[in-house]
Amino acid sequence: MAPSIPLKARIQLGLFSFITNRAIGHDDTVNRRLLAFFEPLAPADPKPKSGVSTADVIIDSTRDLFVRIFVPSMNEEEAEKLPLVVYFHGGGFAFASPHLVSYDDWGRRMCSGLHAVIASVNYRRSPEHRCPAPYDDGVDVLRFLDSGGLGSVDILSSLDLDLGSCFLAGDTAGGNIVHHVARRWAATVDSWEKINIKGAIPITPMFGGEERTTGDIQNQNLPVLTTERMDWYWKVFLPEGANRNHECAHPFGTTTKLEEWFPPVLVAAAGYDILRDWQLKYYEWLNGMKHNVRLALYPDSFHGFYLYTKCEEWMELVDEIKTFIDEHKSS
Repeated sequence: MAPSIPLKARIQLGLFSFITNRAIGHDDTVNRRLLAFFEPLAPADPKPKSGVSTADVIIDSTRDLFVRIFVPSMNEEEAEKLPLVVYFHGGGFAFASPHLVSYDDWGRRMCSGLHAVIASVNYRRSPEHRCPAPYDDGVDVLRFLDSGGLGSVDILSSLDLDLGSCFLAGDTAGGNIVHHVARRWAATVDSWEKINIKGAIPITPMFGGEERTTGDIQNQNLPVLTTERMDWYWKVFLPEGANRNHECAHPFGTTTKLEEWFPPVLVAAAGYDILRDWQLKYYEWLNGMKHNVRLALYPDSFHGFYLYTKCEEWMELVDEIKTFIDEHKSS
């Protein structure tokens, strides 16, 4: 069987595949100019749109490190503290950004549904910047937040943002980044003044290994993500000469113990995803260590389903994330 992929999603996926295939050179470089010509971008807008305002905050212009802030509209009588979700977009470490139309829309839907402030990170991408560049960027974003970096953001001025209820979330490659940034935070927990990571939410995370799993074989020809493209993502992201059993791709192959302060985890997995079995292995690995972890499995969904509003499972995913956040945020 194949997943039911809405027509609009099929067209968008086909265009993404067509454009990125032509942007990748024979020497594995990426033609960023070509991508910029075709990529539909959404500018930040401080005026509420569908109940959400946005602003871009530059952290380090030399590496184009910034966050897009999503803030829900609130009534004057609403005085509750809002949790912060630091979000890492997908794209195989090589593509996409927070201001891509699809990720701007997803950020707005998360912000509204979770009733939380979202800080979506524009991290450095491969092949120009291999690992651990995005992990370094993720930690630097947390340091920026911890030092009060959002204090001058106008759209946050009337809100009570709770940095003590911070969650890391991300999809596909971003889900991988969530794991590694959470480990770095947990290993240095005594050095943080305000940021307290209450939970990690990897959504269809990008993990892997040298073996070909059943999910690889069953779903390798779907229009969403192919085995050939996934192999290329790892090839240009991992250190030169490393294979897919490297700890950045395969954390459960080398680590038998996590840091004491590694946060509770909600893993979201899709049934029709070549990464499905690696997502389940990640869940089973955490569960086997008696870690606080839960699994949200969407058996009839495909890789990236939440980016398409015609795929109604995105609402179930947001509800699942909201429940997780409500359970773990500061009371």
